[in-house]
Amino acid sequence: MNTVKLKRVNGEYGFDIINENGTVVKTDTNPQMGGQEYGARPMHLLLNALAACASIDVISILKKQRQTITNYEVTVNGEREPNVEPSLWKNIEMIFEITGDVDEDKAKRAVEISLNKYCSVAITLTKAGADIKTQVIVHKA
Repeated sequence: MNTVKLKRVNGEYGFDIINENGTVVKTDTNPQMGGQEYGARPMHLLLNALAACASIDVISILKKQRQTITNYEVTVNGEREPNVEPSLWKNIEMIFEITGDVDEDKAKRAVEISLNKYCSVAITLTKAGADIKTQVIVHKA
């Protein structure tokens, strides 16, 4: 079982969330709702989790294929449903930029496998109705 504990530590909505290993994530809400920009907003954490989850898979897959990655970045852009509660992620764009001795087709396939088979965050978001589009850019070292 995984456990997290939330503590209010800053204003009304500034929380520290601590897991069983002592890792702290700081969260808050937007200023319009009384937040003070203490930490990440909960819905943004889903985009963070998506980037990290997919990246762990992609890098792992490429390492097994003996691809050499010297730099790796992912940009995630998300659009939520307007004027509804709850406002879920509707459209998500992920831009993977990989530098190194990496075959572009292998990189694209690694992203596809991650998002459709291994990444629990991606699968959770798509089951909730999010449309995830990707772009893979490979820069030769």
